[in-house]
Amino acid sequence: MSTPASLLDVLDVRPHAGPGDVFTAPNLPQWRPRLFGGQVLGQVAVAAGRTVGPERALHSLHAYFLRPGDPAVPVEFAVERLRDGRSFSSRRVQAVQNGVPILSGIASFQVPAEGLDHAEAAPDVPAPEELRSDAELLEGVDHPAARRIASSRPVEIRHVQAPLYLQGDPDRSPTQAAWLRVPGALPDDPLLHRAALAYVSDFTVLEPVLRRHGLPWSTPGASVASLDHAMWWHREARADEWVLFVGDTPSASGARALATARMFDRQGRLVATVAQEGMIRVPADLLA
Repeated sequence: MSTPASLLDVLDVRPHAGPGDVFTAPNLPQWRPRLFGGQVLGQVAVAAGRTVGPERALHSLHAYFLRPGDPAVPVEFAVERLRDGRSFSSRRVQAVQNGVPILSGIASFQVPAEGLDHAEAAPDVPAPEELRSDAELLEGVDHPAARRIASSRPVEIRHVQAPLYLQGDPDRSPTQAAWLRVPGALPDDPLLHRAALAYVSDFTVLEPVLRRHGLPWSTPGASVASLDHAMWWHREARADEWVLFVGDTPSASGARALATARMFDRQGRLVATVAQEGMIRVPADLLA
């Protein structure tokens, strides 16, 4: 498994030469010819945050995936300063490759404030130390995706239920839980940790849809792609410590499916909520 340095490199977006709030960053290596959406989400969060003072924390991000990204081409992030109010700041970010946007998003930041406080409780699941990592489960599997997961993916995942890489869920459960973290210590930068959680949030969010229909990721002829992504950060959390990702799917229709997830820290605090709609196409014989 890689160290977090590779993830730090891609999240460390740098100002681009020229006018305006434009940033650029390298890409993580990919086993397939398109960028991982979570990488771009994390980079968008940092690019937007670089135009906002550290006293305002990122609390929400809403983005649309417009085109597949090319791993061989660095992404440019053009930030538009929409508003800076007394309590909130809003930024629009266009992630661009080859002159066209691959993702468009709006991020909102807030000055810390006191207010009402409640949260959903975390479910009772086995601790991550009681579970085997996906890398361990896939070690020795002769497939490029399996080799990537087992050797160099910059996030560690431990599924509570059996993962769906090679086999579907015979129980067809609409919910699942998994522990995720970035291995190794990250710097103490709250924006970096929120961006890293955005990166992590794109790994398993659509899996409840596949689980609900008894399908593995390796289903022949299946095509899965993220269409949009929304994330709300409720409380501070570290991405280099275990976070429990609890997902479900309320609906699938028209070759689209909606999935939602809650993220809890080891103390059981709800730290973030995620929603994503994905395009999921499967062969006609699997629709019966």
